[in-house]
Amino acid sequence: MLSDKLRAFAQTLSFQLDPFQITACESIADGRGVLVAAPTGAGKTVVADFAVYCSIASVRDKVFYTTPIKALSNQKFQELQSKYGAENVGLLTGDTNINATARIVVMTTEVLRNMIYAGSELLSDLAFVIMDEVHYLADRFRGAVWEEIIIQLPRSVAVVSLSATVSNAEEFGAWLAEVRGATDIVVSEYRPVPLTQHVLVGDELIDLFTTSASGKVVINESLLRLGGVSGRGGGRGGRNSGSRRSGRGSSTRRIDRWQTINILNRQGLLPAIFFIFSRAGCESALHQVAHADLHLTSSSEKAQIRSIIEAACSDIPEEDLGVLDFWSWSAALEQGVAAHHAGMLPTFKEVVEELFIKRLVKVVFATETLALGVNMPARSVVLERLDKFNGTQRAPITAGEYTQFTGRAGRRGIDPEGHAIIQWRDDTNAEYVASLATKRTYPLYSSFKPTYNMAVNLIDRIGRDATRNILESSFAQFQADRQVVGLARQLAEQRESLEGYSDSFHCSRGDFAEYASIRNSISTLERESSSAAGRQASRSRSDGVKRELDELRRQMRRHPCHQCPDREKHARWAERWFALAKRSRTLEKQIRSRTGAISRTFDRVTDILERLGYLGQSADGRLAATADGERLKRIYGERDLLISECIREGIWSGVDVPTLCALVSVMVHEPRREEEDEAPAMPRGLFRSRYETLLGHWAQLDDLERDGGMPGSSRPSAGFAFAAHRWASGASLHRVLGDGELTAGDFVRRMKQVVDVLDQITHADDGELADQAKAATTALRRGVVLYSNAGQ
Repeated sequence: MLSDKLRAFAQTLSFQLDPFQITACESIADGRGVLVAAPTGAGKTVVADFAVYCSIASVRDKVFYTTPIKALSNQKFQELQSKYGAENVGLLTGDTNINATARIVVMTTEVLRNMIYAGSELLSDLAFVIMDEVHYLADRFRGAVWEEIIIQLPRSVAVVSLSATVSNAEEFGAWLAEVRGATDIVVSEYRPVPLTQHVLVGDELIDLFTTSASGKVVINESLLRLGGVSGRGGGRGGRNSGSRRSGRGSSTRRIDRWQTINILNRQGLLPAIFFIFSRAGCESALHQVAHADLHLTSSSEKAQIRSIIEAACSDIPEEDLGVLDFWSWSAALEQGVAAHHAGMLPTFKEVVEELFIKRLVKVVFATETLALGVNMPARSVVLERLDKFNGTQRAPITAGEYTQFTGRAGRRGIDPEGHAIIQWRDDTNAEYVASLATKRTYPLYSSFKPTYNMAVNLIDRIGRDATRNILESSFAQFQADRQVVGLARQLAEQRESLEGYSDSFHCSRGDFAEYASIRNSISTLERESSSAAGRQASRSRSDGVKRELDELRRQMRRHPCHQCPDREKHARWAERWFALAKRSRTLEKQIRSRTGAISRTFDRVTDILERLGYLGQSADGRLAATADGERLKRIYGERDLLISECIREGIWSGVDVPTLCALVSVMVHEPRREEEDEAPAMPRGLFRSRYETLLGHWAQLDDLERDGGMPGSSRPSAGFAFAAHRWASGASLHRVLGDGELTAGDFVRRMKQVVDVLDQITHADDGELADQAKAATTALRRGVVLYSNAGQ
């Protein structure tokens, strides 16, 4: 029996709710938080939509819908606008601010984290926070943001967490219940669109599994006869993979990609996503099929494709089209094929996504980032190989990765089933492929660690001890020692009770805490005196205790609170306070004796902040942010402390706009592996000397961190400085990208990261540097950087 609210919501849908959706939605209707872990395409977003529906149905409740990337935020913003009207939906993604006071606001997780630290008024009347793709908290660069939000949101806010199928959902849900209160865990393995697994051997498409005479699902015998790699398999074969060949004794003929596409097309298995684990591989595949005699689109579809391209790319200056390879890109789209990877211009990626969703593009060659990105379900997913380069070597993909990739296959309401297709190689092993297809081992591990910005914000807001207790509540600490989370929560509750007890024994005659402390000391000494008498303690010791007791009793009688008519009533509350304070100290010892890895890191971070003058003693004697610390509170990112040091030490002051842009680029550039051994080109003028000064400060910080038991950081790279300097100087896109080493997508992404740091500087500094940072932002926001709505 559905609740009234859920029944009304269900009537707005064009389909029947699945059981897991009903269970999760009823939790929301009851005012509880919920974690929903289900496969891609299972319909998790319906649960989020119900939370939005509940907010709008109320008088004033608000809901925040958070996503990990801007592209997902933009997509959800458009969906909600079409459903609830533009006046009710806002969007906040750092560089976009639309209708921020709306009752439904879509935002990236970093925006919400910053709002919490700033104590934003937008948090008032907030009833729900939806955390889409919450499994992103495992991301080692950005994952901590999810935990910061979950830990620090007011308990009155219900958190709706949507996750891919993870094998430790119960553990994650238990942590959510510890830190958020009432939270239900809803796990579903059900795929509304069944997934059929195939293997493409030469030009023959063979089912991976068949049903035996006894009705048992087994690996297809014809695949087992092919032989292949023993054990883990699935890699390159050769000397280091332990491969051996058996069965046919001859290699399997590989077919060209265009032939694979024709096979899929004939069998009605398009549209398809081919996952290829490199950008160069995606572009090579696209080049191959674009020059083949493929006919995937009709004349009508070609016209629609041209219209969408023209509408999306009309703002791109004519002179930029050549360097962006616009003509070959658009020609391939008209054929119905495309690439999708981070090196592409964001506008181009968005066009590919729109055309694929509209079933106008039939084949996309994509890197693995698509598996974690925007909603682009396909009828089929093709994996050409089951290993990928992990930064140092080729390694087999995990069962979790396989599940993510193949989870894109099958569109609810369109496809009766999805299809996962593995291309057979001579070193493929059918048993290994079957194990990938059937395992559900995708555990979620926390990547949380305290940062300088996090520490200075929290300490300034709630103090050092309370900050340590909050950090003890992280999922990372929960996984290290699940008991510590409960102890930390219990300690926080006891501290709240201590404050209440303290208020209850407030006395108008004087400091009752001081008076109660004297009485408590007397009681302790009386017990000690009695015990000493039983042990026949020395006369001198007994006399000493007696003198001390006499003095304390005199102090007690002279104390102004001694004459209070409510003295004994106050004393009872004080006794409770002392008893609870003792239990709290015991809890503190227990917490310190446990794993404590997070708090130890926090203490090291805090020590460095104190040594460098970002934290200091305030007038009331507590640790608080100094003037430099106030600046650091507004700097977010991997190099927050180094950025703050550059501002404080004047490394970025007194330089022109292009040089400032080049210096800031050093903070965000992550060199590709092939760049690491090359000396980058550097701008002329002051850049080199200021960069060397910056490196000196980085080295000092790095030494300080490593001496303090922290891992340190990578050396800042000037690999993007020349491009940033050129662009800020007004150079054309052709001149900046002309040598072909920098892709348009990388260029735009890096530029937007530079702009983000410059924006932070304008808010963190109030002098000449802030003005120069504003001018630098204006210089960078032009051309391709301005018209690209980056889906990062």
